[in-house]
Amino acid sequence: MHIEEFKGEEEKETGVLATLQQSGVEAGTRKKTVVGVGARVLFYPTLLYNVLRNKIQSEFHWWDEVDEFLLLGAVPFPTDVPRLKQLGVSGVITMNEPYETLVPTSLYLAHGIENLVLPTRDYLFAPSFGDICRAVDFIEKNATGGKTTYVHCKAGRGRSTTIVLCYLMQHRQMTPMAAYEYVRVSRPRVLLARSQWQAVQEYYERRVVKTGRPICMDNPVGRTPAPAAAPWKLVSFDDSSAVVVSESDLDGYTDGEVPRLLQNRLWAEVGIVYRVQFAGQAALARFSSCLWLRLHSRHSPGEMLGKEKCSLEAEHLCGVVGIPAC
Repeated sequence: MHIEEFKGEEEKETGVLATLQQSGVEAGTRKKTVVGVGARVLFYPTLLYNVLRNKIQSEFHWWDEVDEFLLLGAVPFPTDVPRLKQLGVSGVITMNEPYETLVPTSLYLAHGIENLVLPTRDYLFAPSFGDICRAVDFIEKNATGGKTTYVHCKAGRGRSTTIVLCYLMQHRQMTPMAAYEYVRVSRPRVLLARSQWQAVQEYYERRVVKTGRPICMDNPVGRTPAPAAAPWKLVSFDDSSAVVVSESDLDGYTDGEVPRLLQNRLWAEVGIVYRVQFAGQAALARFSSCLWLRLHSRHSPGEMLGKEKCSLEAEHLCGVVGIPAC
């Protein structure tokens, strides 16, 4: 009698534990989905915001040289590829997911640039330990041959900075904080999420402190075909490349940090979107008004209502948005 009751209670506890675990997995999946949706919605508005700041503010660089043979920056456009080649770039590490990647691998290859694709979700996510090892080896391989590597994500602040810090710790014998401060000298706006900082510290403990090996030999650089039975999803990325995405890409996160950080980061990005929207509307209205006055003044020479001033503003706005002067 007592044995049967004990077994019944044990089965209930097991069932409750399984239910809680399943609920935790479902909650984590929902949070990751929300982050992914938010990142997609905010990608182009925040990209436009960065482009405008790059055009207006001379100190807002699209990329910066953070070390010899190493550039850190934002997502490149196709027109940037020849410029990168002129700077001596022979390798590009892309930390973006496919939807936020603007340059196909085939274009890099056409310019003699190797492209290592390590897709990592934006905002709260960090590269997996294996991906960090591959990236560090990729940079060191190029640097040994006197070649420059460009590491980028969307804005050159979080995901790409995680890779650069790990390289500096491994091959420049820096501590995590020393590497972070070293990068901030060249690119002050770098900013890591908690999970990204945890990934940096984990790499430091596992690869720098414990082993001290300069190369992650168990994660060699190169495209290795996935086994037929491997539980991975093969995602088509380009006509000459493929990206292997596994569950390990989501390592390094704790569910407790997601709500607060997600709320802060997403609201900050939404604020940027609205600022860009209203500033753009005001600038467009001013531009249209001045353009109308300028055209009207051509037919009515006697009416000079602010002609010179509006002409200068119209030409300035034309230059900012990248269209020929009127």
